[in-house]
Amino acid sequence: MKLKVITIAGNKPMELNIKNEKDTRIEFVKTAFKQRLLSLIDEGLEWVIMSGQMGVELWAAQVIIELKSTYPIKLGIFPPFLEYESRWPEVYQEAFLQVTEQADFYQPLYNENYKAPYQFIKKDYWLLEKSEGCLMLVDEDYPGSVGYFLDKAKQHQEKSSYMIVFITPNDLEDIVREQQVNDQMELD
Repeated sequence: MKLKVITIAGNKPMELNIKNEKDTRIEFVKTAFKQRLLSLIDEGLEWVIMSGQMGVELWAAQVIIELKSTYPIKLGIFPPFLEYESRWPEVYQEAFLQVTEQADFYQPLYNENYKAPYQFIKKDYWLLEKSEGCLMLVDEDYPGSVGYFLDKAKQHQEKSSYMIVFITPNDLEDIVREQQVNDQMELD
C-alpha cells in the first residue's frame, strides 16, 4: 500500500531519558526518521501531518524541513489547541516556533487555549482519520504517553487498511552500530 499522507508519533524527551537538546541520541533518532521517510517518499509519500509535540515529533519535523529542500514532501502541523507549546521548556518552544514557521500548513485544531483532555483525544482521532498510516518511534513494551495514540492507531488499523510503521529500540541500536563502524573506518 502506498502512503500519501502519514502522521508521526513518539515519545517525549523525558520518556527517552533525554535531558537536553545537546544529547547525541537525538541525532540517531533523526537518522532513523530520515531513513524511513526517504523510503516512504520513494514510494509516493506527499504529506506528513502531526501535532508537533516536543520530542520525537519535533525532531521528525526538523528532518522533514531538511528533506523539503530536496524532495517533494510537505509538512502540516496541527496542535490540539492554541499556545500548545506554552508550558514546554524554552528550547522546545523555540524549536516549535521554527518548525511551524517552515511548515507548509499550520492550524490548531481548537481555536482556544487548553480546556480539557478531550482536546488531546480528538487530536489523536483527527490525525488518524486524516492519514493513511503512521510512523512511530516507540518501545511497545514501555510506550509512555504515546501509548494512548498507539492504542487508537491499532484500533483504527483493525477497522481499515491503516498502516503502522515502527521505529523500534533495535532500529536505533542498528543505527548506533552503523555510526560506530563508520567512525572506526574513518579512523583507520
